[in-house]
Amino acid sequence: MNSYRRGRLTVTLCRDLPDFADLAAEWDALHRSCPTATPFQSHAWLHSWWLSYGTPGRLRVLLARRDGRLIGAAPLMLAHRPMPLFVPMGGAISDFFDILVDGDDTLAAVTALGQGLQRAAAHTVVDLREVRPDASAHLLFEEWSGARSSRTDSTCMELPAEPIDALIGRMAGSRAQRARAKLRRVDALGIECRTAPVHRVAGAIGTLLRLHELQWAGRGVNPEHLRPRFCAHLVRSARRMVRDGEASVREFLLDGEVVAADLSFRSARLTGGYLYGADPRLRERKVDVSSMLLREIAREADGLDRGVLSLLRGSEQYKNHWGPVPVVNQRLLLARSSLEPMLRLRETQLAVRERAAETVKSRLPAARDWRSRLNGLPAAGLAALGLS
Repeated sequence: MNSYRRGRLTVTLCRDLPDFADLAAEWDALHRSCPTATPFQSHAWLHSWWLSYGTPGRLRVLLARRDGRLIGAAPLMLAHRPMPLFVPMGGAISDFFDILVDGDDTLAAVTALGQGLQRAAAHTVVDLREVRPDASAHLLFEEWSGARSSRTDSTCMELPAEPIDALIGRMAGSRAQRARAKLRRVDALGIECRTAPVHRVAGAIGTLLRLHELQWAGRGVNPEHLRPRFCAHLVRSARRMVRDGEASVREFLLDGEVVAADLSFRSARLTGGYLYGADPRLRERKVDVSSMLLREIAREADGLDRGVLSLLRGSEQYKNHWGPVPVVNQRLLLARSSLEPMLRLRETQLAVRERAAETVKSRLPAARDWRSRLNGLPAAGLAALGLS
């Protein structure tokens, strides 16, 4: 952490969408200067997410400034179920949460945000999900003077930010041979990869989602991925992120036809594949889609300073073929000292939810993603069970 710099510190609370929209330029500058920022804290992602999913009147974004310059931000919102909570903007479709802090003024930014959050959350518990182990939010947690607790959250799988040949070189001999054979198969078929420029992002996202639905037909697709609001969000956010070098939308062509597409994100130290779709006919041609996609994402990730290639949330079997390192996100709970009983109640609610989720998992052994099934339940039903 850095020592204090001179200058007047102020903390304000942004509650209006037009005001948040106007922050784009200085938010982007802060995002670039924050060493722990992930793509899910970019202004493009958060603003677009709010347009699709936000509830008017619930925006709660803390802003810390030194002499008017933005040095810290906490993108939060107010939730009412199952109790009053401050939760991250971005919801379940965002893989990571973090606060943003200026890398050259970290201590001041964290302290100011903590003081502002003590005031803003005077009557609510703060429930921060999907916090990476190296996130700046942990600094806020460590300095918090009230009640606090942490729990494990989702497991993510990570690889070094290296080219595909180096990733294959980390494998055992026989597994490495199979990986190379799979990529030779892709090349032998003549599958070409093209990256969509900004003006073609909307069409490429539409193709991606069509192929995603086709690939999951009859196998329990996440229903949110088929909804118009999700498509609108991806198109809006990806246009800006592609323009700013924070995202890529790729299409893979076989005999002139798009047979697969993917969307990947990147920040200073993290690159990750977010979503893809593939024509099931590729399986008939013995194409290993995950290997094909990973080669392109690894090209993007190569050269990141102390960077990682994240396979994002979930420990699906196909990810394990590459020998990734499991990294467990944390869930951080914060409250003023006077609200400690509410925080402990929230812990109890989460324990009930986790037990219910384990029950669902045991009763649906064929489910590829039991969390998505829970997320697909109506919010009112989850709230009634204390599971939201």
